[in-house]
Amino acid sequence: MDQRGARGAVLAAAVAVAVALLPARAQAASCCGGGGGASAIAARGERGMVDLSLEGERYDGYWTLGGQHKSDPAGSALAQYRLTAAAAIRLAAAWQVAAAAPLAWNDNTYGAGGASSRTGGAGDARVSLWWEPVDQRSAWRLAAAGDLVPDVTLGATLTVPTGVSPYDDVASSFDVTGLGFWRLEGTALVEKGYRAWSTSLLLGYGVAFERWVNRSYGGWVPPVQKKLGDRATASLSIGYRVFLGTGGQTLSTTAALSWLHEGQGTRDGLRDATTGLEKTAAALTLAWSSTDSDWSARAGLAHALQRDGWGRNFPTTDTFTLGVRRAFR
Repeated sequence: MDQRGARGAVLAAAVAVAVALLPARAQAASCCGGGGGASAIAARGERGMVDLSLEGERYDGYWTLGGQHKSDPAGSALAQYRLTAAAAIRLAAAWQVAAAAPLAWNDNTYGAGGASSRTGGAGDARVSLWWEPVDQRSAWRLAAAGDLVPDVTLGATLTVPTGVSPYDDVASSFDVTGLGFWRLEGTALVEKGYRAWSTSLLLGYGVAFERWVNRSYGGWVPPVQKKLGDRATASLSIGYRVFLGTGGQTLSTTAALSWLHEGQGTRDGLRDATTGLEKTAAALTLAWSSTDSDWSARAGLAHALQRDGWGRNFPTTDTFTLGVRRAFR
């Protein structure tokens, strides 16, 4: 079986497992800070929440435009650290707004005795509007067909280019903390819980807005209208929760598989064959929740699959995350 066939088999197996489990949420892993892309959403029954997370992303090789995985030169040490503050507040029973603002630090050395850079600054901020049109009927029994109904959350997220991009006054790609483009993304999150199990499916599609560019990595270039390609994302997660003692505290573990695809961008309306990307990653998160679920903490690891055909035109990274969350009821 070739690499693309292997990736398809893994994705198909993950979907099959999710369907087999598909009763799963209650207060399980995906709703208490242990979820993936939707961790900045206030859970049902919460008036709002605040979240603080620290991420360390270590770069270890890259995929070429053709999908081959290559290693960085010997002696390379490439990393970015991000501290992100996020908050959500409920506007009505089924509506909420959320925002996230990161600070980023880059610490990079490329090759033995090569170029080094240590910079920092704001990352790209995100503002979201979420609507919860469907609530699951039951998380503890399957007495009727209606008990199979999952939670459904729909949202729109605007990425604001507050970070330092390649089109600002930077010396190299080592200094970048943002994309430099406004992007609007629609998201659909489907979650289901049954007793201790949870599962979720997150789907997203984003469109970047065209902008004028007249510099690239510190150098001036002839003005050109540039646009990033449309971006599609998918993430499938499965979680399991256990109670700690008799006090009601819980410990949840969540395994997730995510996929990112961005089509080719344009320059003055013409396709740019050097752009476009893909990335496939697996993640594992461990989350603790207090008795009343007002407080939770999490630790996670996301690993890009460093094999040919599992990505394209993108770095491979390991991302470590520590976070704490406070919910208000």
